[in-house]
Amino acid sequence: MNVSTIDAEPFAWLNPRRIIRGRAVKPEPLSDAEFDRLNSVLARFGDKNSMNLEQLDGFLAALVCGPDTVPPSEYLPVIWGDDIVLEDTFHAQPLLQDFLSLMIRHWNVMVDTLQSGGVYLPLLLEDQNGISHANDWAIGFLRGMELRSELWVDLLKDEKHGGWLVPILALAHEHSPDLELRPYGVQPVSPERREQLIVGIAAAVTGIYRHFETQRVIESEQLSRTTVRRIVPKTGRNDPCPCGSGQKFKHCCGRTTLH
Repeated sequence: MNVSTIDAEPFAWLNPRRIIRGRAVKPEPLSDAEFDRLNSVLARFGDKNSMNLEQLDGFLAALVCGPDTVPPSEYLPVIWGDDIVLEDTFHAQPLLQDFLSLMIRHWNVMVDTLQSGGVYLPLLLEDQNGISHANDWAIGFLRGMELRSELWVDLLKDEKHGGWLVPILALAHEHSPDLELRPYGVQPVSPERREQLIVGIAAAVTGIYRHFETQRVIESEQLSRTTVRRIVPKTGRNDPCPCGSGQKFKHCCGRTTLH
């Protein structure tokens, strides 16, 4: 797949929580078959740095509950790895359109769950023995944090709420090459402790979402108050019409806008 830069504007529809007639549309959770479609597209179009389905879930969880809105132009390249989706490629590939539609629906389910006070359950893959390790989910969450790392610092230093990140960091660094980052050294994590960590990451998403809620509201209000600047100079009533007709603006295109 060709490499280029994503323009955020063509992907403006990639936003959570669609609103119809002032009412938020409750998203429908993805089925197993739809999750399989997401996974197959990741495997087909991604590279060695792209995410699997479990990492994607952790990554989106970090974007949903984090302190700042991350535009598609930033998060899509991280999902795909080194390859970046071209706008032309996106529109030419029905598989990619399907993938993005399903991904945003899954995003919306997360938002709806957290906003309604429901219980968030991380999407975890099982190994050949039917065991969920949750390492990839935690790694995906950290990759989401990295997109706004400077805004996550305060939570890391927060003595009261920083504990939410402990199970995530523990699972993300369980097999780190740097032994100093491994929370339990070379000792394997017991099934009981792993279960506790998995329960901890589920609770952490809710806690972090609430922790940053005020910050997200302030950001949203600031964006809503942003002044739209005029790029094209204003056309006066007696100026030539910009359409090139040769008539005055007030007698041409301005006739509709002025009356």
